[in-house]
Amino acid sequence: MTTAKLSSANSIIERLKAIPRSLRQTAFEEIQNDLSECIAADVKYHWPLWARENQVPSDDLWRVWLLLAGRGFGKTRTGAEWVRARVESGQSSRIALVARTPHEVRDIMIQGDSGIVKICPPWNTPTWESSKRRLTWPNGAMAFAFSSYEPDQLRGPQFDAAWCDELASWQYPRLTWDNLAFGLRLGAYPKCVVTTTPKPIELLRELIARKDVEITTGSSYDNSQNLPPGYIDGIAARYEGTNTGLQEIYARLLKEAEGALWKREWIDDYRLDVAPDPEEMYMKAVAIDPAVTFNPGRSDETGIIVAGISDDGRTPAHDKRYWVLEDASGVMTPDAWARKAVELAHKYDADFITGETNQGGALIEAVLRHAPGGQYIRFKGVHAVQNKRARAQPVAAIYEQGRARHVGQFTQLEDQMCGWTPQSSDSPDRMDALVWAINGLTEHSRGGLWLWV
Repeated sequence: MTTAKLSSANSIIERLKAIPRSLRQTAFEEIQNDLSECIAADVKYHWPLWARENQVPSDDLWRVWLLLAGRGFGKTRTGAEWVRARVESGQSSRIALVARTPHEVRDIMIQGDSGIVKICPPWNTPTWESSKRRLTWPNGAMAFAFSSYEPDQLRGPQFDAAWCDELASWQYPRLTWDNLAFGLRLGAYPKCVVTTTPKPIELLRELIARKDVEITTGSSYDNSQNLPPGYIDGIAARYEGTNTGLQEIYARLLKEAEGALWKREWIDDYRLDVAPDPEEMYMKAVAIDPAVTFNPGRSDETGIIVAGISDDGRTPAHDKRYWVLEDASGVMTPDAWARKAVELAHKYDADFITGETNQGGALIEAVLRHAPGGQYIRFKGVHAVQNKRARAQPVAAIYEQGRARHVGQFTQLEDQMCGWTPQSSDSPDRMDALVWAINGLTEHSRGGLWLWV
């Protein structure tokens, strides 16, 4: 573009900036036909002209820009434009793009209606190579696609910028974030943008508390000008005044999900730093909720929880106390989780190991028996005949009554407990193992049949 044409484009941009943002699009359309194609395109793709104030970060020396916003706010467009600005200014040349799944990186962040490819101007549109999971711009800058389903892919590569989308919904938020953080080491001042609707997970709470994080908030209504009227009316009628509305529309970080069976104060108010005297625990158990398959970065976790109960067989039900002693869950091979469970059983002198036998039948016990020391443990298999809600409600009631104690912090377990609702489609393995443990201790202490959970 010549200097004269550039001057004309800048002049039009300044004139439009003087007009209220809600009227700029109409004003631009009125003069667009009188502009050269080049100048019109330059004005059209000048993001600061069209962005709302909460879609543009400050110039402060932040490391992470955390954009907490409701559904339909324009988070994807904001993240894509930030990446584009970094590339066009020459500030970044190696960028990590991270979403919950590989499909979401491709279909939303890269090729979506507000994704990077869509919002870049024709003269600077990057090329997407799916086989290499790579975007390449004409100036040589590259962005690489990653997902929270495969956090180990972030080990090794290094970047000078990153865009993380919907972090609060990631499959393995902690491991994915930590691996990314180690790789953000190129350039003088690498930066990361996080665009997400908040959910009650510990990682998000930690980011909010950090001094090098700039926080911007926004609601679904901020973008009402670009959303169908029916959409705004619909979500207002259905969700205004509810916890779901506070989270999904206004981006408020709640203590727990609406409808969650557990509340955080039930856990926090009775937490212990040190385990009670072993003599106080009449019985201890290790509970396993095994993953059906093993594939690093893709498989579900195997839940492994150690718990104890104070019950001598004569204690009234309302006086029984439960202690959660350890959470050893993780993505493991069958041999690894069997070894871990047996190791914990010996460490805590557990009375038995318990686990669901619906999926694996006698396989779980067989795997445990082949682990070192496994021939000496008692295994009490349980066949599930109730749904997850029915299994979890008695355990949640124990917490509500103040009869459960967590010995230490179990962040991921507690996030699952306070984030799962009976309407959730996911299967929280740590929470499931906790339910197995406490229900198992209750039933075994009173000689019940092992056919409940």
